[in-house]
Amino acid sequence: MKPQRVLGIIMAGGKGERLLPLTEVRSKPAVPFGGKYRIIDFVLSNFLNSNITSVYVLVQYRSQSLIEHLRKSWHMGGRLSHSFVSVVPPQMRAREGWYEGTADAVYQNLNLIDDWQPDVIAVFGADHVYRMDIRQMLDEHLDHDADATVAALPVPAKAATGFGILEADEHGRMIGFEEKPSAPKQMPGRPGYALSSMGNYLFKTKALVPILKRDASSPGTHDFGRNIVPELLEEHRVYVYNLEHNDIPGLRQYEEKGYWRDVGTLEAYWQSNMDLLGERPLFDLHNPAWPIFSSEYDGPMAMLVGTHVDQSMIGHGTRCVDADIQKSVIGRGVRIERGAQLKECVILDDVHIGAHARLRRVIADRGSSVPAHARIGFDPGLDGRKFHLSHSGLVVLPHPSSVNAELLRRVS
Repeated sequence: MKPQRVLGIIMAGGKGERLLPLTEVRSKPAVPFGGKYRIIDFVLSNFLNSNITSVYVLVQYRSQSLIEHLRKSWHMGGRLSHSFVSVVPPQMRAREGWYEGTADAVYQNLNLIDDWQPDVIAVFGADHVYRMDIRQMLDEHLDHDADATVAALPVPAKAATGFGILEADEHGRMIGFEEKPSAPKQMPGRPGYALSSMGNYLFKTKALVPILKRDASSPGTHDFGRNIVPELLEEHRVYVYNLEHNDIPGLRQYEEKGYWRDVGTLEAYWQSNMDLLGERPLFDLHNPAWPIFSSEYDGPMAMLVGTHVDQSMIGHGTRCVDADIQKSVIGRGVRIERGAQLKECVILDDVHIGAHARLRRVIADRGSSVPAHARIGFDPGLDGRKFHLSHSGLVVLPHPSSVNAELLRRVS
């Protein structure tokens, strides 16, 4: 079999409204995660580790932070024409206006496909935390001579109503698809679980392009899950790839096999950060065989003076004095003053936490500030009047440049 030219297209244009206020000043893929990363770093690292190095990133809403991150962190190739991570804002070549859906975003950039002439197009989302060897999915795609392959993961049926649910026969060929059903169909032989689409696809180019053109000619949502995959299913060979079958080198026995999280809500985002912590984390970032790449940081190592730290990660350039930090993710360049106490917090870069402040289940956006002696995360009534409070009681301190921060200054 001749080598396949694979072109990656990453959909990075989502608003991420359920992650507000973290997405008030940036798009969802640009939200910081795990102390030093952005969410988009995970899918890009999967492509790079899988030796797929020709990637377009389609951006749209509040994209400047993401563009700057990609410029600084993902410069590849130089004179090698097949190695690049290139940002593509809406070009409005096919029609006026922004992208109307995921399929429309690719349709409006068919010129990139025509120029590059790939055999296979990998359309992946930018909003998820996971490791995946895409080459293993590609091998199955080619073995089946599939026109399309959809990456999927078994999830508890009770939690599957927000996903596209797939049905596959014993050979892995897709035989059914429902978008966000109220009663997801359970997997044969695995009661209580449904097969959920991850929103990651491989397409044979000659099968995808005509359908994109046909979809663009009629009204609709122009979405891969709602429109393109069901139409392919009627006429083409569509297969399902189960992420649980993906073997990642360096994965430890205590990690959750097939770990994949849609960090689209504040609760999911916070919990995924917590999944990184402890002696046996569900998702262990310490894996030199499959590293997650991100931006460099020129600051010094973290400095801890008289500080107690347990089940936590502390970023470069952070300075803590006589603090107590438990089960928290602390970013880079953070200052935590004398006597402060943090528990189950996610603190992004360049936050200042004043002396003797107490924080519990707090997400603090970049550059935010906590006054000395503040108590946040203990009184929902007070927190709800001053900060953004999620339905589970997480308190979010907004970015200083956001509208929420300005309202907070007025309340204070």
